[in-house]
Parts: sequence; structure tokens; C-alpha cells
Amino acid sequence: MDYKQRIEKLKKEKNAVIVAHSYQPMEIQEIADVVGDSLELSKYCAADSAQTIVFCGVLFMAESAKILSPGKKVLLPEIDAGCPMADMVNAKSLRELKKKHPDATVVCYINSSAEVKAESDICCTSSNAVNIVKAVENNRIIFVPDKNLGSYVASMVPEKEIILWEGFCPVHDLLTAETIVKMKEAYPKAKVVAHPECLGEVLAKADYIGSTKKIIEYVLESNDSEFIIATEKGVVDRLQKMTVGKKIHLADTRMVCRNMKKNTIDKVINALENDIYEIHLDKDIIEAAAGCLNRMMELS
Repeated sequence: MDYKQRIEKLKKEKNAVIVAHSYQPMEIQEIADVVGDSLELSKYCAADSAQTIVFCGVLFMAESAKILSPGKKVLLPEIDAGCPMADMVNAKSLRELKKKHPDATVVCYINSSAEVKAESDICCTSSNAVNIVKAVENNRIIFVPDKNLGSYVASMVPEKEIILWEGFCPVHDLLTAETIVKMKEAYPKAKVVAHPECLGEVLAKADYIGSTKKIIEYVLESNDSEFIIATEKGVVDRLQKMTVGKKIHLADTRMVCRNMKKNTIDKVINALENDIYEIHLDKDIIEAAAGCLNRMMELS
């Protein structure tokens, strides 16, 4: 029995579904029932009949799935797969900032812990952040934890005051405008497609700015045939597999999320066989964080 047959057998025995983020290694994406962004996957898990969820991503993503599916078993194949940006803010420090700005509405990026979501008023994703901030009635916004996404939102919603947290994604933050210029010199016909977690100087040189899902849709639907992708390498790998006749270039070869690459086939099998690394959250945290997520979905 090869590993794919073994996984299918285990899924049936455990009534399980495997979901994978687009930044996951291709071997993980290939065995997943669905591949997508973190919110898309969590919503899929909530709607699916499976009672066990193997979430191939990082910790905050598995937590989001648990928040939206509190009655289901959520497993993270590699418990040390964290998110450095999510770790840059915690509930205690956010409470301290809220005391300094008691009249502000807290908008948290989905790339945050369950505890931070529980302290926030409303959640957002990279694809709906601008619309969420626009929809919030308050003109003073605390935006956590990504200062790059927050700055992009601020540029799109200038009528509102955005109080930024000093967090960032190390993978996206390392890309510079200078590197984009060099890539454009090497591939002059290529369109630059960037994730809003990138620096403002990079976004200023982009032909299109969008979330992981939107980037994939843009490239698939575009009449252009060459692209420079300014986000994590997994998206490039996925697009290279999904497209024919299109040239897909990674903007910077260093744009690899080591945490996202920690999941392996063996770890997925181990999670299914032994129910290891189950996500547990306090009921109060689940209820408060669910309110934050549900308010976002009501406005989206």
C-alpha cells in the first residue's frame, strides 16, 4: 500500500478531511482534499461533514478552524509550525494598547492567535481588509499585527486614522523595491503581482496587489503570459503546476516560509493514526474569537 492509499484508508476510518494552505509543500497540496487560504479552509472545514480536520498550515490557521468548528477534532501535523507575525502580538500587549486608545475599534488580521482574536472587535483577511475597515463605523482603528498590510489599508482608506502595530511577515518584509527593479530588468514583459504583506515600496511597483487566492485567480485569468510573484514560494509552485504556457517567477528566492514547510507526508499520516497535536482552546476564547470572525463574515 503506497502512502496515498494509506492516507485515504485512514481518512475513511477517522471520518477525516485534509486541508492545506497554498504555502504548503507540493507533496502536501497533492494529498489535500482542498487547498486555499486560511479563512477559505476554515469555512470549508465548518461546512464539511468530516469530524476530524487535519490542518496542514500553521498554528493560527488550525486555531481558526477550531473556532469555527468547536465540536470537531482539529489536528496540526507539526505543532512547532508557528507564524512569526502572529507571535508579534499577544492578548496582554493588545489590552495595554486598547487602554491607550479606548475609543478605537480593533481590527485584527486573521494571521493572529485565538487569544488576540478574542480581544479584537472584528477580524479581516488580506483580501477583505480594505472593505472591512471601510465598513467599520468608527474612524479610529487599531490594526494588528501586520504594519505592512495596515499601511496598505491606510493608503486605501485615507479618511480613517489607522493605529499600526509593529508586526510583519519576515518572508514578505525582506523583499525590496530594488529586487523588483532587477527582476523587471531580467523579465521586462512580466507583470508584477504582489501580496499586501509586502513593503509599501514593493506594492508601489506592482501591477496587481491581492491576497494569495486573488493572486492565483489573477494569474489564471490574465491574458498576460509572464509574471513576477511577490509572495511565498508555494504560490509559485502551485501556479507553475496549474498553468500551461505561462512563465512564473518568484520575486526573491528567499521568500520561503520555513514554518509552512515543516509539514510532511509522514507527519500527516502520524496525525491521522495517532490523533496527535490536537488543538484545544478555552470555551471563553472560542466564543469571543468566533464573534470576531463572524462579524467579519457578516460584513464580507
